[in-house]
Amino acid sequence: MNTPAAATNLLERWRAGWPVALATWSKYTRLRDPRLCESRVDAAGEGLSGSFAMIRLADQRVVVDLQQVRALALDDYALEILAHEIGHHVLAPATATDQFRLLARIRRALPTLERHAPMVANLYTDLFINDRLQRQAGLRMADIYRKLAAATPTHDPLWALYMGIYENLWQLDRGSLGGADDDATCGDAWLGARLVRVYAGDWLEGAGRFATLLLPYLVESDQRHGAIGFLHDTAQAAADCDASGVLDVEADEIDGAIHPGRDPGITGDAAPPAAPLPNTQQSKGQAREPFEYGELLRAAGITLTDHQIAVRYYRERALADLVPFPVRLSPASPEPQLEGLEPWQIGDPLDEIDWLQSTLQSPQVIPGLTTVRRVYGNAPARERERVPVDLDIYVDSSGSMPNPQQRTSFLTLAGSIIALSALRAGSRVQATLWSGKHEVTATDGFVRDEDAILRVLTGFYGGATCFPIHRLRDTYASRGKHARPVHILQISDDGITTMFEPDERGNSGWQVAADALARGGAGGTMALNLPPRWTDAKYGHWAADLIRARDEQGWDIHAVTAMEQLVAFARAFARKHYAGEAPR
Repeated sequence: MNTPAAATNLLERWRAGWPVALATWSKYTRLRDPRLCESRVDAAGEGLSGSFAMIRLADQRVVVDLQQVRALALDDYALEILAHEIGHHVLAPATATDQFRLLARIRRALPTLERHAPMVANLYTDLFINDRLQRQAGLRMADIYRKLAAATPTHDPLWALYMGIYENLWQLDRGSLGGADDDATCGDAWLGARLVRVYAGDWLEGAGRFATLLLPYLVESDQRHGAIGFLHDTAQAAADCDASGVLDVEADEIDGAIHPGRDPGITGDAAPPAAPLPNTQQSKGQAREPFEYGELLRAAGITLTDHQIAVRYYRERALADLVPFPVRLSPASPEPQLEGLEPWQIGDPLDEIDWLQSTLQSPQVIPGLTTVRRVYGNAPARERERVPVDLDIYVDSSGSMPNPQQRTSFLTLAGSIIALSALRAGSRVQATLWSGKHEVTATDGFVRDEDAILRVLTGFYGGATCFPIHRLRDTYASRGKHARPVHILQISDDGITTMFEPDERGNSGWQVAADALARGGAGGTMALNLPPRWTDAKYGHWAADLIRARDEQGWDIHAVTAMEQLVAFARAFARKHYAGEAPR
């Protein structure tokens, strides 16, 4: 009976079970006290829905819906349920990084069914936790599954396979937990149990194999109904966590997407494992595409827009190529500084005697007794102030450029490397993304806000190509004579020559560009995707315009024949302009 007194008693019993559950893993286990919610409304406020318990890796919390616990007749299983949730914190996945890595391996093994990866990851980690608690700690994990099956009868083939794996692990009678009795499913259940035993010491390596085993069962499974839906306690485990460290595809992620029946470590066969699935052809160390990175974050419970995910993606991908943090050095003084006097001894150079001070000490000068000499040293000089060069960067986002939120845009990556390096060196950055004259996004002038700059660089238009010459004009028209020097950087292709067309006021684009370079005072660079030997006359007016810009105005034109080469350009540019000592 759900009386207030009964609810209070249940809450107290579960609170008392928490330290016992911690000790089940180790007497040194420490986690924050659990959130024991007395109603589903309170649980929903904590982000818990569907299951009766969940974990949060960001704040090391366990959350339990006690109303749901009562509805499933699990009141007396506080120790088992709490110990299970603690197991997710201390064993699998334990960290947000391993949760991301786990999901990446499982998604790769579920072609066209990647949406099921969070549930499969949950089922997989549960196996290692429950097996340890049932066999080593003597907890009643099997009884919990019997209770769930009784509360929500199901004919789900996935549930039947999963229960069959536990029956094999714990040597229970076939069907005692609801496992299937057909030979095919029983064979797969045996493989699943063997997988848990073989990869108990490295559970991440077996994740792709487990997902491959479950793949045909997921096609027929309806996880919205039935007991299996109550098991999803890691759905939001990595919400609000940092996804750093999972940008690159790992080797065992690629090679691990094989059926456990083809793994000689599981079957005991001498034959080598089969080749990876057809969709796992990426090379070692290759970075994920932005859309893959985004899907991985969403599978882990991180809810961000494509644009927000792109900001995270390009920030992390640019980190390896940034200039080192500058080191401030104190130069030595070129002039010696008088520090005091000391005795002049016979044998010291005669010209070192300070005759005035020696006479002041004694009217009768006695060499070696009353003679003194001056002592000099070097003191740190006053540091000279070095004004950093600001960066004014313009990135093309016309239809010929990739959408950085879906596929890797090397224009965006190069811009991120250079802009973040400039910020490290103490410079300010103005970033402008453009496609047409009225398709422009820019920072609010020259700023040091990393997020604001990356939000501009990761945007996308995909329209016509027309450089917004008014932005260049207005930036430098009001720039004072004593403003810090600015280097102007253009990242585009031959479409950059639209910069030299007249503006809406009839001003010559050539004159606007020349004035900008003069007032910026630190030169200009164009990194452009151009064909080989772009200076040939056969390329017509745009090539002639670029030659004129180089020869008459002094633009440093760096041509690349493939967009990937922009990364090498960005590294070289950043080190040339922003590496070295800190601004002083």
